[in-house]
Amino acid sequence: MLRMSTLFAWLQPKRRVETPVPLFQPLMLQFRDGFDLLSVPMQPDRPYHHGNLKQALIDAAIDLIAEVGPHGFTLREIARRAGVSHNAPYRHFRDRGDLLAVVATQGFYRLTASMKRSATQGCDAGERLRFCGRGYVNFALRWPQHFIVMFDIPSDQGRRPDYQAAAQEAFDTLLGYIEECQKTHLLPEGDPKPLALAAWSTVHGIARLAVSSHLPLGKAAVPDFTDHVTKILLSGYRSAPA
Repeated sequence: MLRMSTLFAWLQPKRRVETPVPLFQPLMLQFRDGFDLLSVPMQPDRPYHHGNLKQALIDAAIDLIAEVGPHGFTLREIARRAGVSHNAPYRHFRDRGDLLAVVATQGFYRLTASMKRSATQGCDAGERLRFCGRGYVNFALRWPQHFIVMFDIPSDQGRRPDYQAAAQEAFDTLLGYIEECQKTHLLPEGDPKPLALAAWSTVHGIARLAVSSHLPLGKAAVPDFTDHVTKILLSGYRSAPA
């Protein structure tokens, strides 16, 4: 006759005892099956990712230029402002001068676009030249940091091909409006380059004074003042002796 305690123990469900798996068992199995741990490929380094790192660095540089000028900061400070590692800028720029040259190049392309866009408002050659001057000054007022850097970068950086091409395109745009005025006899015949240099010097001086707040006019009045000066310039050229 079975005892009650024995019967009770026999009726209880059997518990399964699981043997713990050693932490390194997968590696042990690899060695057992003939695999060499060194032959297992390592995970590749995680690539650096930023939505648009180059433009983010340029934007950070422009902010710093507004605060301390084009020569008062380092690439490390730019990286900190952009929220990236201090080595990240070197993925796109050799040094600070290289970064400034890129900012200047961007500025010249924007300047060209501003002059062309403004000149389309003119109805004849003279008006297109005057509106071109407005476009020059409007660009400087809208992007003063670019404007400052464009004419303040080190001379060795100015020899960059992309910088030279952008600067030449801007000057050729102005030169084209000068030549158009010559064809319509609004400006004297001859080499158009001296006339373009004179017009450029005039509007550049206005823009520089306006950006540095040394022109005793409100910014809203600067474009109209530019128109007035350009009219005087054209009138003077027409009345000048050959």
